[in-house]
Amino acid sequence: MFKALGLGVALAVIGSVAVPSVALAAKPEVYTDAFSKVALQGYDPVAYFTQGRPVKGSAAYVVTYKGAQFQFASAENEAKFSARPEAYAPKYGGYCAWAAAQGYTARGDARYWKIVNGRLYLNYDAGVQRKWEADISGFIAKADNNWPGILSK
Repeated sequence: MFKALGLGVALAVIGSVAVPSVALAAKPEVYTDAFSKVALQGYDPVAYFTQGRPVKGSAAYVVTYKGAQFQFASAENEAKFSARPEAYAPKYGGYCAWAAAQGYTARGDARYWKIVNGRLYLNYDAGVQRKWEADISGFIAKADNNWPGILSK
């Protein structure tokens, strides 16, 4: 009887140690909403570069990259992304660039964006984007220093 009780206590202790490690898992490398794996709120990442504006993608054209589903407005954009995803995917996985510079993650909103030195950056909202635009190069340097370590915070 005591052996069975000892085994039960040991399993309870092991189980309680394993649970917190799940709670402390790192955030995904690419930001998606809570209910799907769709990145950029469904906007086409290639369109920012080719059309100079956010364009909604379609579920008909999808590429999975780093665990997230990127949608595209056309087969041509889908092919461009497939050939060079790192060139079109948003920096910091689509998390807010200003927040990354501050040392934490926040969702990036696909409507608040800017291309700098050939890379797509997102920000949380218009107010945060204005703050970020006050010192873009400085904030990029800080965010680059923090990335990807902030995913585990």
